[in-house]
Amino acid sequence: MRGYLMVFCLICCTADGQIVYSIAEETERGASVGNIAKDLGIEAATLSARKFRMITGSSKQYFNINASTGALSVNEPIDREQLCELKSVCLLNYELVLENPLELYRMEFKVLDINDNSPSFPLSEYHINMPEFLSPGARFTLPNAQDLDEGANSVQNYTLSPDEHFYLEMQIRGDGSKYPELVLKKALDREQQATHRLVLTAKDGGNPPKSGDVPVIVTVLDTNDNAPEFEHSVYRASILENSPSGTLVVQVHATDLDEGPNGEVRYSFSNTTSADLQQMFSIHPHTGEVTVNGVLAVQRPLLEMLIEARDNGAFGMSSTAKLLVEITDVNNHGPEITITSLSSPIPEDAAPGTVIALLSILDKDPGENGKVTCQISENLPFQLKPSLQNYYSLVTSELLDRELISEYNITITATDLGSPPLTTQKTLWVQISDVNDNPPIFSADAFDVFVEENNPLGAFLYQVSASDPDIGENGRVSYMLRNSTVAGSALTSFLSMNLANGSIYAKRAFDFEQLRSFHFQVEAKDNGSPALSAATTVNVYISDQNDNAPAILYPTSQNGSVAVEVVPRLADEDYLVTKVVADDEDNAQNAWLSYHLTHSSDSTLFQLSPHTGELRTTRSMRSTDFLKHKVVVVVRDHGDPPLSSTVTVGILLADTLPQALPDFDDSGEPPPLLNTTNIYLIVSLACVSFIFAAFIFFLAIIRLCHCRTCCCCCPADDYKKYCYSVHMLPSSHLPPDMLEVTGVGKLTHTYLYRASVGLGPSNSSIPNGDAGNVPSGSRLQVPGPCIQVQQVQSDRSSVVLV
Repeated sequence: MRGYLMVFCLICCTADGQIVYSIAEETERGASVGNIAKDLGIEAATLSARKFRMITGSSKQYFNINASTGALSVNEPIDREQLCELKSVCLLNYELVLENPLELYRMEFKVLDINDNSPSFPLSEYHINMPEFLSPGARFTLPNAQDLDEGANSVQNYTLSPDEHFYLEMQIRGDGSKYPELVLKKALDREQQATHRLVLTAKDGGNPPKSGDVPVIVTVLDTNDNAPEFEHSVYRASILENSPSGTLVVQVHATDLDEGPNGEVRYSFSNTTSADLQQMFSIHPHTGEVTVNGVLAVQRPLLEMLIEARDNGAFGMSSTAKLLVEITDVNNHGPEITITSLSSPIPEDAAPGTVIALLSILDKDPGENGKVTCQISENLPFQLKPSLQNYYSLVTSELLDRELISEYNITITATDLGSPPLTTQKTLWVQISDVNDNPPIFSADAFDVFVEENNPLGAFLYQVSASDPDIGENGRVSYMLRNSTVAGSALTSFLSMNLANGSIYAKRAFDFEQLRSFHFQVEAKDNGSPALSAATTVNVYISDQNDNAPAILYPTSQNGSVAVEVVPRLADEDYLVTKVVADDEDNAQNAWLSYHLTHSSDSTLFQLSPHTGELRTTRSMRSTDFLKHKVVVVVRDHGDPPLSSTVTVGILLADTLPQALPDFDDSGEPPPLLNTTNIYLIVSLACVSFIFAAFIFFLAIIRLCHCRTCCCCCPADDYKKYCYSVHMLPSSHLPPDMLEVTGVGKLTHTYLYRASVGLGPSNSSIPNGDAGNVPSGSRLQVPGPCIQVQQVQSDRSSVVLV
């Protein structure tokens, strides 16, 4: 490796977080510059985790940082002359940004010059015309060599190839700059030598030094022995950087002592003046006025040009003067706002002072025109704090609440101090992320639910709803029933709940008569971490349905028998026979009862109060009234549809309670009142009975005759002869071996007409008497051959034919 590529690194850490390195240009790739972690006091192992990055305004990344060791090395060789052109000090500015927590360090790299450029001349050769009559000591300005290096590595001296007519002498201008002059040592003789070829060598001060050569051709002329001379060797001018084209910068003036064309001077820029300056300025060849020729797109505040004055002689002579133009800054650059780092979204529980963004604000104008003030709106919970040079930190100034404001558009206004000031604005969009800081909220502290009894299983009852102003999982609400009991049973045996939407369903049918109301709590919980919850009370009221018929408490019947009430035989009008008492387990109008008399054996004798159920007589009892009566009472509720119950009441007219109560079934209706129709019926029945008795008597005689004939043909083993006689006797007087009664039911005033079979005369017959009660539909049997007993029923009596 060549010696001039040695790296010289000087590190200086300042109090404001700035570190300075010095490095020689053209340092090879990979060469170590320093250890940034060690120099800044940062643990190298944390660089990668903190997402470090280097920020620079340069188009190339000249340096690299090892994420593991923190070593700072050369990533791209630096050409100082290309990077900084003619600047005396070449600096590279970098910012090192670390996150978690956010830190910023400023790094400055001073690029040191090495002698990597040889002196060079603008032209490949120079021509000098010299009149032959010049005396020794005549001077001619030689071209200056250019060396892109600086300091000792720039051009230090010139040498001239040996020649007996010329020697080289260095001159100093008014600004201290040196330039070479060719001095005539011996008079020229054009006839002996018309052209002299010299070599001008420029050497720099590097180690080892470098040099550049240019041929200098001297042509000996025969005339014009005076060169123009400027009034000043250096001209100075100042101009605004926004001056329009044609603006006068300065007017130079040179005089030539010669006469005629040899004294006429023409002005032009020297060949050593750079081409870009010759494009920005123009010089009038006759007046020497230097004017602006275009836009002054320059980055240097001081411009240097060489102006040549040449006469019009046949062998024109020239001289040069330096023009220094100072560009006065105009506030024509607004501040530039660069977002170096931005954290968005930020949690709503971020503490005041949390850094949100890092801003870089620059103004290309120098001086006061480049000083910038920065601010944001006052009604925002943020503020700007100066950080390093040209950097600001955007931090929170108070607590945030996403539920009130979920995002902010922060407008940053940067204004320079120029006149007039220029302003630049940039808007940052900052989102606020949600934190689970709000529990679910029910719309009411309690909810009332009304449900009819006998509901179907799985019936929808109610849907509770709670809102959570949080978002995402923090705002997703689920519902659950809190553990409790209802009527001694677990709540979950009564109800089920949809956890997602809060719908409540019935798991069983409710019975108003067993459970009229109950309450429970519903808990709403969000899905945040930690989860927040709230509870509300649900009151369930079960409404009644008409599902219970009235129950008759009094009078009651047992085993299907009719309830019997005894009424005095001669009871007065409005006598209280009985009071029907009923109850309904339903509620309200479903339990409002009314009493109705739907059937009565005598509609003129009894009346029923529809509200109290009291059964009373409508008139006084008469001796002609039947002893037994039956009424049917219907008890009806007021439901929709109404339900009813019926009770049958038997009424016995008697002064005392009999030992055996009569039968009040449908077949034993009380006899009708004794009226004309009934008398006709009784007379008719008596006539029919008389005719029937005569007929029976006639049959008995015929049978007797037939029996005697039949006895002769009886078997021999018959120990007796049978005779026939006809008797009319009640069935109650029949002996057990003569009568077998089968059937159900009872007959009132039933008479049994029977042809009995006896041994011998009819003295064995059973005496006549009251038949009493004989079961309806009975069959009578008597011993003896060829005897068959049949019974025939009429409306009120029975006739048996033997």
